[in-house]
Amino acid sequence: MKAIVCTKYGSPDVLQLQEVENPSPKDDEVLIKIHAASINSRDWRMMRANPFFIRLMPGGFLQPKNKILGGDVAGRIEAVGRYVKQFKPGDEVFGYLPSATGRGTFAEYVCANENAITLKPANLTFEQAAAVPLAALTALQGLRDNGHIQSGQKVLINGASGGVGTFAVQIAKAFGAEVTAVCSTRNLDMAHSIGADHTIDYTKEDFTRNGQQYDLILAVNGYHPISEYLHALSPEGIYVVAGGSMFQLFQAALQGRKTSKTTRQKTYVVSLVQNQKDLVFMQNLLESGKVVPVIDGCYPLSKAAEALWYFEKEHAQGKVIITV
Repeated sequence: MKAIVCTKYGSPDVLQLQEVENPSPKDDEVLIKIHAASINSRDWRMMRANPFFIRLMPGGFLQPKNKILGGDVAGRIEAVGRYVKQFKPGDEVFGYLPSATGRGTFAEYVCANENAITLKPANLTFEQAAAVPLAALTALQGLRDNGHIQSGQKVLINGASGGVGTFAVQIAKAFGAEVTAVCSTRNLDMAHSIGADHTIDYTKEDFTRNGQQYDLILAVNGYHPISEYLHALSPEGIYVVAGGSMFQLFQAALQGRKTSKTTRQKTYVVSLVQNQKDLVFMQNLLESGKVVPVIDGCYPLSKAAEALWYFEKEHAQGKVIITV
């Protein structure tokens, strides 16, 4: 099969379209013919070895251990292992494969455990379905599991125009929250179109200094000091970090211990848990039309390097898709 192979750590120029051996499903796995995948920050970090400790993974110090990037997948099942009960050949599915599986989706085929996928919503294209898993589950778990979101709360999404952010705005609205989206000027209309009640143009206004306070803040881009986020929280508010530099994530984790002991405010860092139950939860939101994937653009598999360059250099509006 054809696959995008990361030959060494570096820029997108290290990616090569190569012929590799077709995968074969184990007894509890399915073989998926991939129709679409999507790019996430995980892929950029694995390609660049950023942060450096990625190189400390077994077998990955000098070159990537997992040479095929990609975790999100949407496609059609070609074959199933003998113990698989949930799916049959021909089923259209979507899901997310954690990096620990060693399986990549920037390819024509991939094998997946049956519990890593679910049926694709009939009202979505393969491209739309591929945009969902990692970003949407991050937003869902950040808002629901860490943020304990409740109907009627005032919720702010910082970094509302990217992959996680566009899902977070819509999921928060589905939970009945009053949502404020923070993004750049060019993304204000889009944020309103996906349900944001209020928007803040960060190029013109600093939400941490305007006197407003929120019950829950989800920071996809954590560029403000933590003290400023906490200043924008209500006395019993929750601040959830879902993105930013590794330093910011580490700082937020330390701050979480401190705030939990000294104030009623709480700080959490999203640690994504891959599970089929949440994927099915998103499937229902997608089928109901309460959540609609936002796609910036689609690139064929042969132009995956170009897609990664775009992902790196531009602030994509929603998700960037790889079509197979």
